[in-house]
Amino acid sequence: MATPNLSANIDFPLDDIRVLDLSRVFAGPLCGQVLADFGAEVVKVEHPARGDDTRDWGMRIGKTETTYYNSMNRNKRSITIDLQSKEGIQLIYKLLPSFDVVIHNFKTGGAEKLGLGYEQLKAIKPDLIYCAIAGYDTRGPEAKRPGYDLVIQGESGLMALNGEATQPPLKFGVAVVDMMTGMHAAQAVLAALYKRSKTGQGRLIELALYDCGIMITGYYGLDALLLEKDPPRYGNEHPSIMPYGMFEAADGPLIIAVGNNAQFFKFCNQVIECPELAEDPRFISNVERARHRNILLPFLVEAIGKYPRKQLLDRMTDCGIPCGEVAGLYEALTSERSRQGSLIQEMPHPDAGSTHVFAPPYRLDGQRLPIRHAPPQLGEGTREVLTRLLALSDEELADLQSKGVLTLPH
Repeated sequence: MATPNLSANIDFPLDDIRVLDLSRVFAGPLCGQVLADFGAEVVKVEHPARGDDTRDWGMRIGKTETTYYNSMNRNKRSITIDLQSKEGIQLIYKLLPSFDVVIHNFKTGGAEKLGLGYEQLKAIKPDLIYCAIAGYDTRGPEAKRPGYDLVIQGESGLMALNGEATQPPLKFGVAVVDMMTGMHAAQAVLAALYKRSKTGQGRLIELALYDCGIMITGYYGLDALLLEKDPPRYGNEHPSIMPYGMFEAADGPLIIAVGNNAQFFKFCNQVIECPELAEDPRFISNVERARHRNILLPFLVEAIGKYPRKQLLDRMTDCGIPCGEVAGLYEALTSERSRQGSLIQEMPHPDAGSTHVFAPPYRLDGQRLPIRHAPPQLGEGTREVLTRLLALSDEELADLQSKGVLTLPH
C-alpha cells in the first residue's frame, strides 16, 4: 500500500538495489527496513499461513499486522513462499538473479539445509551480498544455539549494568541487542555494496547477537576490564559525571545533565541557589564530584526538590545547561516536538481504516526520507512481484497456491 507520491523529489541512494529479506522477528527485519528506507526495493518472504512470527506479537492491527510487526517492516513488500517446499526454493532460485542482497537469520546450518546457504546462492548470483544473522559465532561451540534478545542481554552482562544498585539485574525496555544487531547488519551491507560498486565482487556478512551485545556494554565494559570486576550500577545517574541523571522537582521528574565545571558553577549559583556547593573543594571538579557523589547527592536532592520543574528548566535553559522533562511514552509520541518533526505518520489501512507508522529518522539534503509503503499485509505483493520479476502467469500462480507454496492476495 503506497503512500501518495511523497518521494518524487527524493534522490534515494539505494533506488537501484533489490533486497530479498528472508529474516523474521527483529534484527534481520530491521536491517531490511533500514535499506528500504534508503530506497531499496525490499521483498520480504514470509510463510504462506502464519507469516513472520511477529504478526502474532503485540496489539492487532487489521487482519495480519501487529504493532510489533509494523515497527520493523515499513517500506517493504510482502510475498508468501513456503521455504520448506521444493517449489518454494525453486522460486527463490529464480528470483535471485534480480536481487543484490539476501538477509536471513536462520539457525546456523539451517539455510544450507534448505539450499539457501551462501555458497549455494553464490553459485547462482556470484556478486551477491549475503547477510546472515545468528545468535552466536557460527564457528564457535555454541553456533547452533538459538539467539534471543533477552537471553543475550543476560549473557553479555547488559542486564548486570542496567537498573538500580539495590535491585536485581534489569533488562532494557526494548530489545536493544536485536536493534543494535540490525543496525550493524545494515551498516555492513552498505559497506559491502559500496565495495561491490568498485570491484564487482559479492560478500558474505555474518553477525552474532552475542557479539553485538558485548559491544553495547561500551565504556561500562572497559571499566569492568580495568576493575577486574563489575562496576557499580548507578540507575539513572551517570557513572562518571555528576550531577547527570533524573531528579525529582517539587512537582515531577526532570533530567539534569551538568557536563562540565563551568556548568556546575552556574547550576549551584543561578539554578538551585546553593553557592556553597560550588565553592566546596570536594565538588570543585567533576572528578571530585564523582568521587564524593554520596556526599553531594543528598544536598542536590534536597535543593532540587524545593523548586517547581518549570522554574528549574527555565533557569537551566538560560544558563545553557542541558535539561529536559521526563515524558511518558504516549506524551512523547504525541508531543509538539514529534508532530513538527513528522516522526509518526498515519496511513490508510484496508482493514483497520488507518495505522500509525514511524517515519525514517534520516534526513537527506534537509528532507526527511518519506514512507513509501506502509508495513505490508501478509502476501500483499505476491502476485505483483512474482508476475513482474518472474513473468508467472495467473495459471502458474494459482497452481502454486493450490499446492500450498504461496498465497495470493484477495
